[in-house]
Amino acid sequence: MKVSSFEGGCLCANIRFRAVGPASNPHTCSCRMCQRHTGALTAAWVEFPRDSVSWIGPGGSPATWRSSPRSSRAFCPICGSSVGAIDDDPVIALLLGNFDSARRKQLAAVSHSYVSARPRWWHVHSDGEV
Repeated sequence: MKVSSFEGGCLCANIRFRAVGPASNPHTCSCRMCQRHTGALTAAWVEFPRDSVSWIGPGGSPATWRSSPRSSRAFCPICGSSVGAIDDDPVIALLLGNFDSARRKQLAAVSHSYVSARPRWWHVHSDGEV
């Protein structure tokens, strides 16, 4: 079985990551917390075990802000780019927009949380385009 490796980073490349192994729970979320964290109406996430993620950029690990009783939001302290969430569980959720190759099949979202938080004008067309 081939082990997958995924790399990515923030806008200024100060924070870079490498995630090795299978990606789990690729999903999108439109909750208010994700909207404020990313500045987007929907965030696209994928999770990896904490031990599978290495911070390989010159800035080391990202800065964090405690956003809930069980998780901290991760961001670059230089450019401010949102990187993901570091949970108290041994999980790191990374935002797909930061991946060097975000279109890889293993990263495709399989579920969407908080659909009701999307604006009413946001809908999917019959051809699958948003």
